Amino acid sequence: MNDDFVFVDELVPGIRWDAKYATWDNFTGKPVDGYLANRIVGTKALCAALENAQEKAGSLGFGLLLWDGYRPQRAVDCFVRWSQQPEDGRTKSRHYPNIDRTDMFEMGYVATKSGHSRGGTVDVTLYHLDTGELATMGGGHDLMDSLSHHGATGIEQAAARNRENLRSIMEDCGFSAYECEWWHYTLKDEPYPDTYFDFPIT
Repeated sequence: MNDDFVFVDELVPGIRWDAKYATWDNFTGKPVDGYLANRIVGTKALCAALENAQEKAGSLGFGLLLWDGYRPQRAVDCFVRWSQQPEDGRTKSRHYPNIDRTDMFEMGYVATKSGHSRGGTVDVTLYHLDTGELATMGGGHDLMDSLSHHGATGIEQAAARNRENLRSIMEDCGFSAYECEWWHYTLKDEPYPDTYFDFPIT
């Protein structure tokens, strides 16, 4: 692992995570190439910003839960291969109910070169500190649908408010939102803006 990359939980005490691509619970339906451990990795700069975001979230009664951070390029390549395979329907209803898997790239839900591979991007949500329950967001991680867009219509008021809370927290702490995915945030001043790393998470 590059010396500037660390396990996020080691620098941001108390942060929760569920590294979806290290599990069977993701849009490909199985663990993804390069994810050999259920841990979240990122740059030290990312961790510093997340520590600030976690503190700000705590003041509002929330904690942060991460689904993904650094993503090896080999994982992105795995997504491309998966998109070219025949549809088997196993994850379609949950993750891409209204599009074909081949359309994910053109529609901006998956990229052949991902900001995640630069170590400065996270997939994140909120949970309630008093109960530990995830905050309602009007749709889950990697729901490739217009419901996942910021400002989406058709989601309940509480979910819209929670999305606004998350966006405010993250933007105040140096992150930029991605309009197609309410959970996706990238450091504005990421340390490796032009480098796509490929070391595995072990």
